[in-house]
Amino acid sequence: QVQLVESGGGLVQAGGSLRLSCAASGRTFSSYAGGWFRQARGKEREFVATISKNGVRTSYADSVKGRFTISRDDAKNTVYLQMNSLIPGDTAVYFCAAGPFTSNQARGYSYWGQGTQVTVSS
Repeated sequence: QVQLVESGGGLVQAGGSLRLSCAASGRTFSSYAGGWFRQARGKEREFVATISKNGVRTSYADSVKGRFTISRDDAKNTVYLQMNSLIPGDTAVYFCAAGPFTSNQARGYSYWGQGTQVTVSS
């Protein structure tokens, strides 16, 4: 079992940056691939980014490629999502997840955090 807690969300103006953190407890995050998803109001949860267990492989949704960066620090048991050049369309609740392999599908992850709100104003 692993418990995930996200932090770092908030209100930011378009063009600004935020860094989300996902801290794991219970088991070390290094045992899992990490993922970030988001869900805007009235929409389905969508894939944002994923990172492999060793941090070598990453993958991004086309909508965030070049603006967002996923990374991990296993010494801190934490996965990060650096978000730059934010736009109003990035407004959503952001969830981190842990699973056995990298995946752009929510069903590929076994553990989920409760989410952190990101709001981008125009």
